Amino acid sequence: MEQDIMRPPLVSLATHAICLDFDGTLVDIAATPDGIEVPETLAPLLNHLLAETDGATALISGRDVAALRRHLPEYKGPIIGSHGGERSDAPGRIDTSGLPDARAVIAEVHALAAGLRVEEKPHGAVLHYRAEPDRADEAETTARAIAARFPGFTLQRAKMAWEIHPEGISKDRALATLFESPPFQGRLPLFAGDDTTDEPALAHVAQKGGIAIRIGGGDSAAPYHLETPSDMLSWLASLS
Repeated sequence: MEQDIMRPPLVSLATHAICLDFDGTLVDIAATPDGIEVPETLAPLLNHLLAETDGATALISGRDVAALRRHLPEYKGPIIGSHGGERSDAPGRIDTSGLPDARAVIAEVHALAAGLRVEEKPHGAVLHYRAEPDRADEAETTARAIAARFPGFTLQRAKMAWEIHPEGISKDRALATLFESPPFQGRLPLFAGDDTTDEPALAHVAQKGGIAIRIGGGDSAAPYHLETPSDMLSWLASLS
């Protein structure tokens, strides 16, 4: 819903936990997932936040953990991937016990994509139409038809894409689980995201009295707003 947009206040790293989406929040969206440019300052900044929060800093992304580790090899902290279906508390360790077998879903998306770009994930697949925006309706129709054929999977809108992933995984649930144990337990939550897939987590954090920040435009449950990933990085760098 429409609301007054405010710049987030500075918060204390001694009392808050920092949870961040990746694409569109910390790095600019690119034409393809592997086309992103990761700022050289990002991993050092995340590791600084990790140290100053006593480990209570995490990435929470729709990307799979392996892809995030590949783009941020120097980052040492927790990563929640696949919208909460994967968890990696440190490099080299990934728990995928929350994910069902998605091979049949992935195969079906490839079979029916008709030239639209398919992004495979451990938990499902994404049908992208960013390169062909005139095929938006076709992409939606195809994705809805595929999701309807696979019980236990659901459809989620993303930026110029449709994602098919297992039911029951979401960033708000991932956040709630994260805050059940140290070092996140007992801290005030902060979450920043840019997409409809981030809205449940933004709403969850706002309801908990934390700091919810929407990057870019669009209606949001978040009371706070920053325009670009560059603005987000500058704001994070100002925290102490």
